[in-house]
Amino acid sequence: MAQRESVVEFKKERERLNEIVMKYAGLETKRFYSLDSQVYRAERALPVKTKELLGLVASVVLRCDDCIKYHIIRCFEEGTTDQELEEALSISLIVGGSITIPHLRRAYDAWEELKSASK
Repeated sequence: MAQRESVVEFKKERERLNEIVMKYAGLETKRFYSLDSQVYRAERALPVKTKELLGLVASVVLRCDDCIKYHIIRCFEEGTTDQELEEALSISLIVGGSITIPHLRRAYDAWEELKSASK
């Protein structure tokens, strides 16, 4: 069984790895990173919180634990409530099926860690 990575460790490692990627990144990679930021961070027709919840649902369905943890952090930062999170994760379970349950467990675990750290 893999050792559980805390949210703090995840954020630090993600930042370190992104610095390495940017060291080697060509124009296409830099454009993709920029586009990703623009899509999620800009308040347009959809609020940022809604976009992060959409990203979370897609990440659970695709079963990407790094992406799930990132979007859980962003949802927390955007003020997502427990009820909003539960509803979004329920949608991901319906779309993705029972194979997503282990990912739901890790998502809720990260959520609990964020909530505990903010007290």
